[in-house]
Amino acid sequence: MNRERNNSSGPIDTEHTIDLELMKQALLIRCVENRLLELFSQGKLNGTIHTCVGQEFVGLAFAGQADARDIIFSNHRCHGHYLSFTKDVDGLVAELMGKSTGVCAGIGGSQHLCKNNFYSNGIQGGIVPVCAGMTLAQKLNRTGQIGMVFLGDGMLGEGIVYETMNIVAKWDIPLLFVCENNYYAQSTPQDINFAGDILRRAGAFGIKTCTSHIWTTGGLFEQARESIAYVRRERKPLFHCVEAYRLNPHSKGDDDRDPQEIERYRKKDPLNIFSQENPALYQEYLKEINLQIDSAIARADHAQALTLDQYCDHPTRLTPATTWQAVETVDVRQVDLINGFFKTKMKEDPKILFIGEDVLSPYGGAFKVARDLSQLFPRQVFSTPISEAAITGLANGLALGGFRPFLEIMFGDFVTLCMDQLLNHASKFYHMYNKQVKCPLVIRLPMGGRRGYGPTHSQTLDKLVLGLPNIKTVALNTLINPQSIYETILDEEEHPVIVIENKLDYGRKIAAKRIANYVYEETDGDYPVVRIRPVSSFPTATIVCYGGMVEIVLETIDLVFEELDLKPELLVLSQISPIDVREIIASVEKTKRLYVIEEGVMAGGIGSEIIAGVTEMMNEKIVARRIAALPVPIPSAKSLESQILPTQQSILKAIAQSLQ
Repeated sequence: MNRERNNSSGPIDTEHTIDLELMKQALLIRCVENRLLELFSQGKLNGTIHTCVGQEFVGLAFAGQADARDIIFSNHRCHGHYLSFTKDVDGLVAELMGKSTGVCAGIGGSQHLCKNNFYSNGIQGGIVPVCAGMTLAQKLNRTGQIGMVFLGDGMLGEGIVYETMNIVAKWDIPLLFVCENNYYAQSTPQDINFAGDILRRAGAFGIKTCTSHIWTTGGLFEQARESIAYVRRERKPLFHCVEAYRLNPHSKGDDDRDPQEIERYRKKDPLNIFSQENPALYQEYLKEINLQIDSAIARADHAQALTLDQYCDHPTRLTPATTWQAVETVDVRQVDLINGFFKTKMKEDPKILFIGEDVLSPYGGAFKVARDLSQLFPRQVFSTPISEAAITGLANGLALGGFRPFLEIMFGDFVTLCMDQLLNHASKFYHMYNKQVKCPLVIRLPMGGRRGYGPTHSQTLDKLVLGLPNIKTVALNTLINPQSIYETILDEEEHPVIVIENKLDYGRKIAAKRIANYVYEETDGDYPVVRIRPVSSFPTATIVCYGGMVEIVLETIDLVFEELDLKPELLVLSQISPIDVREIIASVEKTKRLYVIEEGVMAGGIGSEIIAGVTEMMNEKIVARRIAALPVPIPSAKSLESQILPTQQSILKAIAQSLQ
């Protein structure tokens, strides 16, 4: 799209087609942002600022004309949208000044705001599916509200935007895309990075499109009203592109654009023309607005900053578990137990949603966890396109919107495509927005090899999701009934949970394999630790494993005794992030030997985390070893695959080497 397209537009129609109150609101936005830049230069602000000077009327035309109950998502350049929707000058100023009276108590700063259905995040593109998910929640609740998401033209380089457009169009999600086309992606002119036509991109998905520009303000407001009304009336998406121009630099730094180009747009800027045509009224407005901003700054100056104790959550100090109970055998396959959980709970709670690729009956998902669910609960099961990034964002939005989405990623290997939504969205919402929201998303990841699926469908990538703030990672195993794990997640968790399910374990029954002369017991906590210990002798080695390694380790325990003269005590973890090492320490204090076995690659994995946690809390020297997959892609050939992944032989060899 030609970035000089509207350079020859006719004269604007300021107060003739827009009331003076709206002109005053636009001036307020501009003055607030310019004052924030001054505060930054004075050292009173931290971080960065992306002003919308020159684009104020876009926010007023759309967010300013939205219903207070609509869902609004904005991006890094969000101040104008926020003020248009909330009118909250004090909250914005205090937020950027880092004070507890700020809209997010100074945590989010310029780019991360949350108040009264308004949300912003600085990650380009990622906000789009989240807004779509929250809007879908409104649709499912039949509230009549719509969603509105603000995009810059530079955001149209992000693939997740088009993934979301496809879903929004197919599912008739009432989402209004507002694209502010200011011809630049940060410092890069549009004609360098952009191919094709903006409207045709959205139109390719069957989404209705329209266009406006800010230099005829009356027309902009009327067209914005029509777009909002269409989405609300038809319950369908619409893409509205508004041509605008940013008069300030991208951020607070240098501006490499042609000064003559900037000056041309400065002369046609509606507020600048208004100031020339109505100097007395402009000065009157300016005086009143500056007094309002001065008062907001003064109040923020006297406010306190948030303390670390207020910001961080400090869990109650853990005490050693004292209650062990017998592990019960369940003569049912793991996959059937998981499927049964969903059949029971989805019937009880219509807020539980099952989302994933190819999950409709009769197929029921790649591993049949969704068998019959779409027939039993057609309104609660969503079969999605192959769009892992977008469907994770959509599930984020549904969780923020009050639903309990369970998202199946067909193969856990594809979690790499979900990582932005996990790391920069799901894990951050709670703290970033000062604990105003919760995101109870559950993502299920079938992982593991030994089925010949090859390098991209056989990995155990649990280490990629270890240590993410506010995200708990749980690994199912063949010793604990998965229904109890999922019931705990459903009843207790308010933040995201990732569940790793081993593909081979789906067909196995629970605690079916028993070793003679060993006791099977588990802790009584939410995510049990299973302990398998010798009945009548003192253990001399602690082995820790989880997930898909359990069955192989069980087959190896007797061999460890017979060939290496060690009596193992096996601990099987359910929760692997954050890791509770108390029971491991209790065992290692007796054995002085620790072997952690995992199916993933060793470096930076769970074995490293466990050994570090144990040695940090123990004063005496121990023998510790990690046993894991070799650091190469997993081959499809069975003979090679069996040499890459941990086996009885590789476990015995590693333990034997530690004895030398």
